[in-house]
Amino acid sequence: MGKKGEAAVGDETAARIRRWRLILGEESEERFSHSEAGGPALSEEDQMLDAALSAIYNSNSRFRFGEGGPQNSPGGPGGRGPSNPTISRWLGDIRTLFDPELVKIIQTDAMERCGLKQLLFEPELLRSLEPDIHLASTLLLLKDEIPKRSKEDARAFIQKIVEEINALLESDLRRAVTAALNRRAHSPIPSASALDFKTTIRRGIRNYRPELGKLVPEKYYFFERSARTAANKHTIILDIDQSGSMGESVIYSSIMSCILASMSSLRTRIVAFDTNVVDLTEKSDDPIDLLFGFQLGGGTDINRSIAYCESLIENPGKTMFFLISDLCEGGNQAGMLRRLQGMKESGVTVVCLLAVQDGGKPYYDKRIAERIAQMQIPCFACSPQRLPELLEKTLKGMDLTGFSEEEEKS
Repeated sequence: MGKKGEAAVGDETAARIRRWRLILGEESEERFSHSEAGGPALSEEDQMLDAALSAIYNSNSRFRFGEGGPQNSPGGPGGRGPSNPTISRWLGDIRTLFDPELVKIIQTDAMERCGLKQLLFEPELLRSLEPDIHLASTLLLLKDEIPKRSKEDARAFIQKIVEEINALLESDLRRAVTAALNRRAHSPIPSASALDFKTTIRRGIRNYRPELGKLVPEKYYFFERSARTAANKHTIILDIDQSGSMGESVIYSSIMSCILASMSSLRTRIVAFDTNVVDLTEKSDDPIDLLFGFQLGGGTDINRSIAYCESLIENPGKTMFFLISDLCEGGNQAGMLRRLQGMKESGVTVVCLLAVQDGGKPYYDKRIAERIAQMQIPCFACSPQRLPELLEKTLKGMDLTGFSEEEEKS
């Protein structure tokens, strides 16, 4: 047998060992290391496969649901603590790593072995849970598996999350947009409702008449209202990655989108993508319908999505493009970077949000994030509480360098 034949046999043996190692799990690692062939060399993707399978099929797995949520101790008693974000990330991983037929089998096993079935198939239990964004993202991941008798309770649970986030963001977002747009310019057209009292008083203070006890301005200043006409409206495009690992970001981004879409001073477009692109703008009237319109999980083709968003740009100078993604591009990376660069050079304000989440270090492709930052495009994760501030600074055309540095430190 020649060297090529020996190499082929060696490769086949290594492949068999790798498959058996994945089948038997981490517990078999030591046995393989003592065999003549040695232990298998698992690639990064193999390790992800191993972790995804171990979560369900490893007897020592810590991935278990108790009565009121995921528990961190194997076999521990059920409690009512907060749910574990690992579950929603895991569900996203298996959709990326396995074929659809296998995903259905693994999800079914997960519900049987880890208590997910108890959670989703028992409306009484779902009603008793406290609102939790990680569990909400899990429900959205599994929305097609939820039986009819539990669907309304699942929507009611998502409604609780929406109400909480609305309370957190709505008034501040509206105030941020008003501060950025409605107070930027003055108009020669008089309008009592648009009178700028502060500017009129400040510039007319020298005309104060003591004998009358009144200020008599030489000129009155009125806010510009033309921004409300369709041609002058600012456009905000939110391009949202709906891969499984982005569940929390999808929820925050969607609710923010609905708030912005309800404001007459803006034109808001909402786009979701995995390997396909879906325009969800028409669902922005109802945040619940919008969230259930997302198909969490699957691959990622950012380049394709940006190409679609480019078709929505009418006035680049008045367009803000927010790419909300972990940048784990499965499509054309070079094409994606070229499109972002071209969009920026055309006059569009481009911001890349690696995650919109409350706490925790986000996972993202650091290499691509660095490339985007080198193009002078802000690229950072953002806490939901700071979204109004981010929006106001972006609409005002302010430098976001200091903002992103603060977010990274926090």
